[in-house]
Amino acid sequence: MGETVTDAEQVNIWMRPERPARGPKPAYSRAQITEAAVRIADAEGLEAATMRRIAAEIGAGAMSLYRYVPSRDDLIMLMADRLMGEIDVEGMPSGDWRADLTRYAGELRAMWLRHPWIATAQRALVVFGPNQLRLIERVMGSLDAHVSIDENLALMAILNGYVESAARDEVSWTQEIRRSGLTEAEWMARSYPYIQRLIESGEYPIFTKIVTGSRQPHLSRDDQFRYGLERILDCIAAALPADGGISDGDAAAEAPRPR
Repeated sequence: MGETVTDAEQVNIWMRPERPARGPKPAYSRAQITEAAVRIADAEGLEAATMRRIAAEIGAGAMSLYRYVPSRDDLIMLMADRLMGEIDVEGMPSGDWRADLTRYAGELRAMWLRHPWIATAQRALVVFGPNQLRLIERVMGSLDAHVSIDENLALMAILNGYVESAARDEVSWTQEIRRSGLTEAEWMARSYPYIQRLIESGEYPIFTKIVTGSRQPHLSRDDQFRYGLERILDCIAAALPADGGISDGDAAAEAPRPR
């Protein structure tokens, strides 16, 4: 007989059975509830995705939904993992790690921009839902043949950190412009007199170079993202062994230690 998982041992939603072993077929599913929650969050923000609001969306009683999703933390886990499922990693690893990571980074950024509320749903503890596990296997698999698992984790943290930071900045900038009631061009024009005063003061030579000489701030959002991504991928390339295999140091780190 299989082991029974007690409530105390059900540390996340994926350890809890989708439906009870006995009794009638459930009227709803976690997938239905999660999809409704994502639709509401996309339209009105994460805080609007309450059990009461979700119940109204799918035509259920609010209290009945807790049989499927016991807590708000569980709901947010399900929503976040649902978004991970939008990231297309089919065919990865392809054998071309740079192409794989470029594609993944673009997919991850696009997901953030479609669902900006994900910025407020990030959790300190990773819960390893099925879609997140799929990403780990496919994306980290692109570097697995080249570096140790510790180096892989470190390099992926750098890549994910870049994408998340860029996406957060893009979402925040878009929201700020929307709140101001100005177009981006109007906002820049309004800022010009102050910037000109800073330049003329002569006290900020590096800032003056940024304003008068840099090309990057004038690129489109897409081109800015690609420019930064190429720098990140160059850093990852520099960490890989020249022969394409695992370096001697990494191999030694992964070798089993004698007992």
